[in-house]
Amino acid sequence: MNVINKIPGPLLIFMGALSLSFGGLIVKKFEGSTEWQILFWRSIFFTLTVLTFLIITYKKKTLSSFYKSGLPGFFGGIVLSFGFCGYVYAMSNTSVANTNFIISLQILFLAIFGYLFLKEKISTITLVSIILAITGVTLMVGNDLRPGNLSGNLAAFTMPITFAVLIMIVRKFPTVDMIPAQFVAGISSCLIGFSVCIYYSHNLMVSPNDIFLGFLAGFFQVGFGFIFITIGARSTPSAMVGVIMLSESVLGPVWAFLFAGERVSLFTIIGGAIILFAVLLQFSSLLLSDKKEKIINSMS
Repeated sequence: MNVINKIPGPLLIFMGALSLSFGGLIVKKFEGSTEWQILFWRSIFFTLTVLTFLIITYKKKTLSSFYKSGLPGFFGGIVLSFGFCGYVYAMSNTSVANTNFIISLQILFLAIFGYLFLKEKISTITLVSIILAITGVTLMVGNDLRPGNLSGNLAAFTMPITFAVLIMIVRKFPTVDMIPAQFVAGISSCLIGFSVCIYYSHNLMVSPNDIFLGFLAGFFQVGFGFIFITIGARSTPSAMVGVIMLSESVLGPVWAFLFAGERVSLFTIIGGAIILFAVLLQFSSLLLSDKKEKIINSMS
C-alpha cells in the first residue's frame, strides 16, 4: 500500500486505465457464456483480488477497514456494482468501440460533478484538453458508429455516470480508504449475476476457457484497474482524471482490432492520436504546476 501511495496520482490513473482497456477484448473472447455468467465469474475473481489486497495491506485490521470506510465506502461500492453490470452487458451486446465511446463521456460528468459538488475550477488547459479529447473520441468512432443493440448502448451509459459518482465520493472523502468499496462492489455484482442466472435457469458452471478469462478479467483487468484508479483519484483533480481515463477509449479498440478482429478505421487512428495529445497536455500541465509549487515553497 505504501509503495502504491508513492506513485503520482495521474500515473496511477493511467495504469488503471491501461488495465481496464483490456475489458472489451476479454469479454469478446468468452465462448458461449451469457453476460450474466461472465459477470458472475468476473466478480468472484475481482472480489478475491480486492480481499487479498486488503489482507496484505491491513492484516489483522482488515475488518476494521470496512468499518472505517463507513457509509461513503458502502455507498460507493453499491454504485460501482451497477457500473460493473452495465459494462459486461454492454460489451456483450454492442461493439467495443461503441462501449468505449460511451465510457469516454465520463469526462463530461466528472468535470460537471466536480464543479457542482466540489467547487473545483476547470483550468484553461483542462478545458482545452476536454475539447480535444471529445473531438478525438468523436472522430475515432463517430464515422463508424452504428445503432447496434439499443439495450447494450443504453447499458453502457451506467459506466460513466457511476464512475463519476465514485470519483466524487473519493474526492469528497480523500482520507477514507475506498478500497473496501471495491469489495462491496464485487460482492454486489456477483450476487446480481448469480440471481439473474438462477432466474433464467442458466448454469453457473462454464467452460475452463471461460473460467480462465473470468480470472483475467477479475484479477488483472478490473482488480488492478480499479485499485489503481481509486488510490490515484485521491490526489488528482476530477477533470484531469476524466482526461487521463480517455486513454482507455484509445487502447480498448486497438486491443480488439489486434486480437479479436474488430477493424479500426483511419478515423480511429486520428482520433486516438488527438486523445493521447490531450492526455499528454494534462500531464505537462501537472508537471508545470508541480514545478511552480516547488519554486514557491523554496522562496517561502
